Parts: sequence; structure tokens; C-alpha cells
Amino acid sequence: MHPVRELARLLLPVACPCGELDVRWCARCAALLAGPPVRVEHGAPRLDRLDGVRPVPVWALTPYTGPVRDVVVHWKDRGRADLDRLVAPSLRRAAAQLGPVLSAALRGAAVAVVPVPSTSAARRARSRDPVSVLARAVADGLHDAGVQARVVPALARRSSGRDQVGLGARARGRNLAGAVRMTRHGTRTLGQRSACILVDDVLTTGATLAAVERALEQDGHDVLGATVLAATPSPAAAPDPVARPPSALGEILVRT
Repeated sequence: MHPVRELARLLLPVACPCGELDVRWCARCAALLAGPPVRVEHGAPRLDRLDGVRPVPVWALTPYTGPVRDVVVHWKDRGRADLDRLVAPSLRRAAAQLGPVLSAALRGAAVAVVPVPSTSAARRARSRDPVSVLARAVADGLHDAGVQARVVPALARRSSGRDQVGLGARARGRNLAGAVRMTRHGTRTLGQRSACILVDDVLTTGATLAAVERALEQDGHDVLGATVLAATPSPAAAPDPVARPPSALGEILVRT
């Protein structure tokens, strides 16, 4: 090992978020994000529209438990921007697997990749917007699959809404009521009607994605689905009968 690098590791030890030393991320944590995306909206009760239309399809790479939780927390809130090189390629691969279905459905049209907005307080605390990293990865993955995709940061959180961390399902819904709005840039860039894919880091109750979906639909746009890194398992949820690997993604756009 180079002497300077060895000294740096003594002063600033490198460790995986799970605790394994001398690696930025260990093979076990990397493997947790390497699998194919599966449907997870069944475990998010706040995605239920209560209007007879099926919830927006949401695809995740892994459950938000154990080491995955450690990775996401360190990546978002503990300054581990180096973990971009773990999470972004993982979501890019997943998006590439979703691409063929979107390509067939869009018939050559473009899709807007819309990151879920963070609060201004969260952005200041983190000095960056981690979800935008994921959105770029999703757009790149769709490009890899031949889909015309562009990142459009079309939405913003109103200042009245607080961060969702620590809130229960009902509190999340109340906190986000009217808290997501279209930006002028979003309205101008999306035009009159665009097909959109949402991107977030973690699916919990679905309240955030539901608020984003409403904001886009009220402006005349179509939300085709959402991709997230991980989803919180629902203890009351039965095993999902439609969760399946990307080789059978034909239902992604069937919501009625």
C-alpha cells in the first residue's frame, strides 16, 4: 500500500456502513443492491387512491432493513457521498431492466424522470440532493435500454411541510397534504402532457409518492411508475402475488 494512503487510512479509517473495516462497501452490502427490481406498492397503504384505480407501480431493489438501512442512512445523512458509486450503478441496472417495457408502451416518445423533492432544510443539512443522483442513474439506465429519458426536477416542497423522517403513516399523509407543487421550470419543461417516472430513495408508507403523483396529475401529466432503492417491509402485508423479475414486467402500465 502507498505510504500516504496507509497514513490517511490510519487518520481517517475507511469502513462500510455495516461496520466492516478497510472497504468503502463490503461485498455483502453490494450484493443486497444487485438483484432485479420487484413490485412493492402492495406494502405502501398511502398509495391506495380509493378511486378504483390501482396504485402506481413501484419497483425496489431490496427491503429497507439491516445493512441496507445503514447504507442509505450513511449515504443520505452522514456525508458518505462516495456511496453514490454503489447506489447509482445499482439503480441504473434496474432501470435498464425496466426499459424494454417502457419502450414498447411509449412507442418512441420520451419519458420524464422526476425526482421526489426534498425539503429545503434537508438539502441545506446535506449540502446536496441525493435523490437527484438516483434520478440521473435511472435516466442513464433507460437510455441504456433505448428509451428517450431526461431528468426533470419538476417539483418542490412547500416550506410548510416538515421532513418525513420519524412520522407515522397518518402523520406523513397530513404533513404532505398540499405540500408538493409544480415549479415554473417543471411546468415549462414538461409541457402540456408528459409521461413520468418517479424516483425516490426509500418507499415507506407511500404518502410522499402519492403527493407527487397528485401534483403531476393535476398538471395534466401521466405517472407510469416509480423506482426506489429500497422499500420498508409491511408487517401486515401478505406476500405480493404480482412481485416478479423484470422478465415479466408487462403489467407495469396496467392500472385500471
